[in-house]
Amino acid sequence: MTPGSNVPLSAPRVAVDVAAPVRLDVSGLLLTADGKVRSDDDFVFYNQPQGGPGVTHRSGGGSGPDAITVDTDAVPAGIEKIVVTASLDGGGAFGGTTPTATVRNADDGSVIASFAPAGLGPETALVVVEVYRRGGAWKVRAVGQGYANGLAGIATDFGVNVEEPAAPGRISLDKGRVNLRKNETVSLVKGGKPLLSSVRMALGWEPAYGGRDIDLDASVLVYGPQRNHLETCYFGRLTVLNGAIQHSGDNLTGDGSGDDESITVHLGGLPPEATGLVFTVNSYSGQKFNKVAKAYCRLLDGASGEELVRFDLTGGEAKTGVLMAKLVKQFSGEWEMTALGTFVNGRTAKSLVAPGSSAL
Repeated sequence: MTPGSNVPLSAPRVAVDVAAPVRLDVSGLLLTADGKVRSDDDFVFYNQPQGGPGVTHRSGGGSGPDAITVDTDAVPAGIEKIVVTASLDGGGAFGGTTPTATVRNADDGSVIASFAPAGLGPETALVVVEVYRRGGAWKVRAVGQGYANGLAGIATDFGVNVEEPAAPGRISLDKGRVNLRKNETVSLVKGGKPLLSSVRMALGWEPAYGGRDIDLDASVLVYGPQRNHLETCYFGRLTVLNGAIQHSGDNLTGDGSGDDESITVHLGGLPPEATGLVFTVNSYSGQKFNKVAKAYCRLLDGASGEELVRFDLTGGEAKTGVLMAKLVKQFSGEWEMTALGTFVNGRTAKSLVAPGSSAL
């Protein structure tokens, strides 16, 4: 496709992925006839993957491109178009980088169209393509419009209330220990170099005040580039991937201060196909997380024991599982940790595989 050209959609469900030699943040905005979103819920991006009806964000897991999927049959009648945007992960301009948007049939993966806006310079964000209605049919148009003020500028232009940058830059470990809140991300870079040695994810919890002991189980779910499940390390399988991931063993009560269970990951020893790790805790006995106090996870240097990152989960929900955090390998080879704190129903590690895949 060339800028301004359009192609009819040959499938009701399409996925638009945007790839580049560097990692991109890809977003989608659902726009009405006046070119604005109805509310902030119509902004679909990595921190809000399930936004407006019919439009979802799919992470590439660090080794593939992110994508926006549009189910045209589910898009509300008042939405005229969905614009797909891209910005460089961590900031910066597109000069010297040519992104490629590929529109695929979301069900069989066949290619419908592709577009590569060329000649980019100071632009820090792009409206790459738009999926739009015309005469009762759906089409895709190549756009390639650049913005100099990042994804926040695009979002504001289309009516999103941006109180802080919509795609904040990642922080690193160079200034010492990092305390994360839900959905915040830290790049595992220390001294300007990616952390590729062993790390230990320690998880802890206590029974709620006046409550009885609660048996929770910590696990790590391992995924490939397409969010495909590869392995699960838990109390019933203490070592996986030829020893690259090791579990400390089961704690049956959560009693006592300090860590209850921990999982050591030898980042440099992981096979290339292992690009996403999701750390979970589930209640095998069926007790709900609103009966748990002081749930947390912390990432430590496997060699020195130094605490690098900490995430304290305040307030539990009446569900039996929680996705605590994820580690995702980037195109550059470095790893990023994101605090999740997402409660789901699942009493076993196996039951958390699907929610874990969706979180990548």
